[in-house]
Amino acid sequence: MAGAIGATASCVFCEIAATKSTSHSILHSDDRVVAFRDINPSAFRHYLVVPVEHIPTVNDLQRKTEDHSLVNHMLEVGRMLLVRDAPQSKQYRFGFHQPPLNSVNHLHLHCFALPYTPSRWRCIKYLSFGPLGFIEAEKFLEKIKPLPAVHSKV
Repeated sequence: MAGAIGATASCVFCEIAATKSTSHSILHSDDRVVAFRDINPSAFRHYLVVPVEHIPTVNDLQRKTEDHSLVNHMLEVGRMLLVRDAPQSKQYRFGFHQPPLNSVNHLHLHCFALPYTPSRWRCIKYLSFGPLGFIEAEKFLEKIKPLPAVHSKV
C-alpha cells in the first residue's frame, strides 16, 4: 500500500490492532482491520475501524486496487456493525478526518449511528471543509478508485 509503514511503538491504534485489546471493546477483527468503540463518542453509536497495517492518513492512499479494496472493506465492516448494533437508527455516517485535522496518525474510519450527542459543538469536527475537513467514505472511495487500464495496440 502506498505510504504504508510497519507498526510504530508510539501509535495507540497499532497497539490496539496488534493486541486486540479487550480494554478497547473490540467489535470486529480480521486479518485486515480491527473495529472498536470510540473512547469519546460523538453520536448514539460511534465506532472506529482501523487497518491492522500502519497507514498514517488518507493522504497515504492512492488510486490503487489494494488501497481502494481496504477502504471499501473498512466501510463494509463499519456498516455491518452499525446495522447490527443500532438497527433503529435512521441515519448512519462514515468518514475520515484529513490532515491536519486528524487526531491520530493512523488511518481510521469514523462510523456513526446518529443522532450526535447532545453537545452541538461536538459534531463540528465532522463537517466537510473542502480539502481540510471530514471526508465522507463514499466520496473518498471515488477519489481513490483505480483508473481503468489502458490497453494500447502495438
